[in-house]
Amino acid sequence: MDIILITGDAYVDHPSYGAAVIRRVLEAEGFSVGIIAQPDWRSPDDFLKLGRPRLFFGITAGNLDSMVANYTANKRPRRTDDYSPGGKAGLRPDRAVIVYTNRIRQAFPGAPVVIGGIEASLRRLAHYDYWDNDIRRSVLLDSKADILVYGMAEAQVREIAKRLKAGADIKTLNGIRGTVVVRNSTEGLGDFITVPSFEEVKKDKEKFNRAFRDFYLEFDPVRGRTVVQPHAERFVIQYPPAPPLGAEDLDKIALLNYNRKWLPAYDKQGGVPGFETVKFSIIAHRGCCGECGFCSLYFHQGRIVQSRSPGSILEEIKILAGRQDFKGTITDIGGPTANMYQAQCQGWKKQGACRDRNCLMPSKCGNLKMGYKTAIDLLKDAVKIPKVRHVFIGSGLRYDLLNDKESEGYLSALCAGHISGQLKAAPEHTEDTVLGLMNKPAFEKYKEFEKKYTAINRKLGKEQYIVNYFISSHPGAGLREAFKMAVYLLKQRIHPEQIQDFLPLPMTASACMYYTEKNPFTGRPVYVAKTFKERKMQRALMQCTNPNNRKLVLEALNILGENEKRSLFFGNKKIRSGKPPIGVKKAH
Repeated sequence: MDIILITGDAYVDHPSYGAAVIRRVLEAEGFSVGIIAQPDWRSPDDFLKLGRPRLFFGITAGNLDSMVANYTANKRPRRTDDYSPGGKAGLRPDRAVIVYTNRIRQAFPGAPVVIGGIEASLRRLAHYDYWDNDIRRSVLLDSKADILVYGMAEAQVREIAKRLKAGADIKTLNGIRGTVVVRNSTEGLGDFITVPSFEEVKKDKEKFNRAFRDFYLEFDPVRGRTVVQPHAERFVIQYPPAPPLGAEDLDKIALLNYNRKWLPAYDKQGGVPGFETVKFSIIAHRGCCGECGFCSLYFHQGRIVQSRSPGSILEEIKILAGRQDFKGTITDIGGPTANMYQAQCQGWKKQGACRDRNCLMPSKCGNLKMGYKTAIDLLKDAVKIPKVRHVFIGSGLRYDLLNDKESEGYLSALCAGHISGQLKAAPEHTEDTVLGLMNKPAFEKYKEFEKKYTAINRKLGKEQYIVNYFISSHPGAGLREAFKMAVYLLKQRIHPEQIQDFLPLPMTASACMYYTEKNPFTGRPVYVAKTFKERKMQRALMQCTNPNNRKLVLEALNILGENEKRSLFFGNKKIRSGKPPIGVKKAH
């Protein structure tokens, strides 16, 4: 084989799976590609099966960071893994990129190794690791790989393969945008910025926040500079992000020769659960200009939205409709945020995303033009395709982009025929202080959207609902904030099921706040709930109607001095009070 890819996921040949995309992109360039999916890392046998590749090994942990895949936000082992056959947990190692690379180094000394995927992408510089509760080096150093590709890596991997085929040494692959390398000097590097070293950020939280802020501001494919971070006597060098792909390139990638199935060997093991949710869905675009503080997409796909052409999407729907197992429903035409399809800004091509302001905060920039008309026409054309009965939007929507007159026709079209009774929205919290730290709009914006959504459905004569997503224990949220949110939800008779315990993902703004207890952009102190006890109480307050949470809710009410509110939470039943738990700050 020219190239051998190793992935922590079960292999599914579908454009939602990174290993499949990279395989098909390389094959389209004429390279032969082998796949080793979920190898047993406890022995070298699986790594030896395809021999040594002519060009390089490509390694990814899969569609998720392996620590996220293996552990909950409370650091408990997960019982299932949707990216494994039968949903079985434990088939990928912790820190899979490091483990797989070490195995390759043992089996094939000197073989070129390229690492990528979300795990490598979000650990490319020194970063806070929630599971170690410490600062870790760039994964490029810990894995001892030769080069790291970050973001959506089609262009970078093609360039690496072509250079190696032409006879280049992998240790001399310099200047490839969207890659990270380790070098002994910065000589000849050109224009670059140096951020505080690994040793500095490990010892000093102020330096950690400075490094994050400097790196954050340079993460742009047009105006961004090369970022250098010293690690002891060596330099981790991040070249600027790869240029955004145009519609033509995205169309080609989406319509490569995927068979859109899992490997037949998985049939007896129960298939791959995660694939069932995307089997008949369409990826319409990539990138998100929302910049939510807790989200990793900004550092992976970037702020510049890149959309496929309507014709390409319709062609893919025809392919899906021609399958024997197609039941007539396209479950989603979406992306990171469904209603950002065809969003454009006149400045993105010339100067990149703005350095000094957000696209959506505190309100939508006037230069950001939404693609609602194109999206509506696409949906109309999609349902005309033979065998297609329903086309739904299953991805979440940015509700603050649906409050003006411009969006009314789009939202009406969705409500009329393109949501399956439920629309996904993510207010995340009800308290504006917390939402501000999340870089999310004020809660009043959500209330406006809710009224508009209700009015449109009433006019259409439909009874449809909103599935709300909330986050508990985000930096800035203490028991008081959770209590206020719980009271609001109770008064609105909302009983949320979709609550996510905050998880500090590497290299995100919210992870900085969690670790340093300061806002990296303002330097102001931020309250952080760090004990598992308080995190559990915050979640219990938000889901107070669950009888299993009663004890935790009572403890939280005692701490807050809100015992008179028990009847709101539990009715008029007599309930014994408990003492405040140890380790929780009563003042908050």
